[in-house]
Amino acid sequence: MPQIRAAVIPAPQTAVEIREFPEPEIPVGGVLMKTLYSEVCGTDVHLFHGKLSGVPYPLIPGHVAVGVAEKVRGDVTDVDGKRIVEGQMLTYLDVHKTCGHCWYCCVAKASTRCPQRKVYGITYGAADGLLGGWAEKMLLLPGLHLLPLPASVSPETFIGGGCGLQTAAHAIERADIKLGDSVVVLGAGPVGLSCAGLAALSGACFVLVSGAPEERLELAKKFGADEVIDIRQKHEADRVEAVRRFTEGRGADVVIEACGQPRAVREALQMVRDQGRVVVVGQYTDQGEVEINPHNDINRKHVDIRGVWGSDFSHLFTGVKLMERFQKRVPWRELAANVYPLDKAGEALSDIQGQRKTKAILRPGR
Repeated sequence: MPQIRAAVIPAPQTAVEIREFPEPEIPVGGVLMKTLYSEVCGTDVHLFHGKLSGVPYPLIPGHVAVGVAEKVRGDVTDVDGKRIVEGQMLTYLDVHKTCGHCWYCCVAKASTRCPQRKVYGITYGAADGLLGGWAEKMLLLPGLHLLPLPASVSPETFIGGGCGLQTAAHAIERADIKLGDSVVVLGAGPVGLSCAGLAALSGACFVLVSGAPEERLELAKKFGADEVIDIRQKHEADRVEAVRRFTEGRGADVVIEACGQPRAVREALQMVRDQGRVVVVGQYTDQGEVEINPHNDINRKHVDIRGVWGSDFSHLFTGVKLMERFQKRVPWRELAANVYPLDKAGEALSDIQGQRKTKAILRPGR
């Protein structure tokens, strides 16, 4: 029986290993996908450090990937009812088993909070099978939402956007950007960069990105930022004052926190205008508490604070449609510049943890 290699995190704080798995039997309605690319993102760093609950180690990480349908068993269709065929380039929503029957799914219409949801590369472990992108092949289970890539969207462009684009699409939806708005994005990682690009596409007339290092800020300008602030060169009070200076003293209409530092939430509340909107998308794990003055920072300013958790199929679908239309304007492809073979998965993870690379991409094939 053919053996398939995968990179595995055996346990928190344990070095990545390359292991072999038998080729799985494909259930009716399933697809065996040859993995072309998978990303190494901040979520994988959190997984390495054991900061997410409900993770069944050992784990094959890689919740977002793109590849070619190698084997299709049964009648498998996409959201438009078109059949998935062998040889087709496709990706998938990493969330599986959202029930569609609970209160969150049916009443709140917040499927990202469904208690039944499972996530590829995060809450499926290696014992469950090839359900992570750090593997030469993946088993796409029945019921997983599949999305063929348009011919004009290369796998490199897709994986450059990756989970950062999907998450940013959700954040921008929550931000409710109006034509002419001023938008500040705190963080210049993959999520922050896509937030900047999508804010500009949404009609913002001024976009500012605050972050570091310089290479990421240069990318932010390419993604649509009109101004950037290097957090290594300006203190928090100076950054707040700079935002006010750019916005006639009022503060930004929308501030999106996308950096993962708790103190950035307080900074966002100081940067936003009265009756503005703050979107918190970067606090994916518990990094601690921060002191906020509810009267001065929230109540008196009449501020709307909106959290973002994960993404659903609409955000994946929207992200791919935006790539198809705007990939020449927003350079997602450039985020796929750092490609590592499967054997170097540990090095890729280390580079992301040390912020030596904006993004790292695995090419699992031999």
